[in-house]
Amino acid sequence: MRSIGGMARDSGLSVSALRFYDRAGVLVPAWVDPVSGYRWYGPEQVDEARLLARLRRAGMPLADIRLVLAGWSSADTGLVRKLLEAHLRRLERGLSDARGEFSTLRALLERRERPMTMLRTATARMTVSAPELAAALDAVRFAAGTDPELPMLGGVLFDIEGDALHVVATDRYRMAVARVGTTGHGGPRVQVIVPSPLVDAMRALSSDDASVQLTVDGDRVALETAGREAAGQCLDHDFPDYRRLLHLPAGHRVLIDVRAFQKAVENGPVRASEARQDGVCGDLSVLKVAADGVTVCDEGDDDPDNVAVNRAFLLDALAAGARDQLILEFGGPTAPLAVRRTDTEDTFSILMPVRLEH
Repeated sequence: MRSIGGMARDSGLSVSALRFYDRAGVLVPAWVDPVSGYRWYGPEQVDEARLLARLRRAGMPLADIRLVLAGWSSADTGLVRKLLEAHLRRLERGLSDARGEFSTLRALLERRERPMTMLRTATARMTVSAPELAAALDAVRFAAGTDPELPMLGGVLFDIEGDALHVVATDRYRMAVARVGTTGHGGPRVQVIVPSPLVDAMRALSSDDASVQLTVDGDRVALETAGREAAGQCLDHDFPDYRRLLHLPAGHRVLIDVRAFQKAVENGPVRASEARQDGVCGDLSVLKVAADGVTVCDEGDDDPDNVAVNRAFLLDALAAGARDQLILEFGGPTAPLAVRRTDTEDTFSILMPVRLEH
């Protein structure tokens, strides 16, 4: 007999997935301890679990998986073959339909005007408080992308409009935004994507003086202070319209003590995930939220309202908040989690959740 942990290791299914398939009646344990409720699996169920994992990776519906598992050990495998062939045909039709849709989308993109091109060829010059700029870059730098397939995310967006500079970074799984006041521009909107190495050089330059000069001239950006300069070419790409991503569903807003919560996340239980974020399968922290606080759940808590997030990403966001207290804003288990400061609505980060059930 194998425990649920041993079954997870041997089958490639997560513990939470095994619990889900038990509740769904797809892979029921051979025995459940009537006292502890702990699940135990027979040796013959390992092959079934591995088969189940393969079928789910192939996207087969649970209703068909039940029939495949029921017929797998039968002498007559005709039903299993028909189910596999039918699912393969569905996948092929779906791929064909997707190719058609993407061809249409490419044609639409080719005909669209690109307003970002105008924003990236404008000029602007302004004075910025060096400490405020340094704090803003610290608040967003952790969220910049590193995926070579998405070079437009490999830096920080400098979005200048009127007397405000918004700095924004995202790697798709998290996004961070901060606002800095400026003087001397007051003009139309200008946007440039500053590559991450240049962002780091600008951050180092902003650590000493009271103010710095920020200049954007087409595809070149420069930060100047007394006798020193950090300058270079901007990324020749368009950044996503981040403003459309800021409207989150209403939910719980919980004030947390950052140091105590960091310790709870660092030392609390984690769950492995098959979902990849930023190219990595990371440990998840599962959070239970109530009006009076947030706790890190143990392995046995399968409340469907719990929120699972990448633990490393959550710790990064808490550190970037740079405050003793922060607000965690939960919209639900599938809605982004927002980490906000208490003193301003203009500096915050957003983390995408990870579904625990497959």
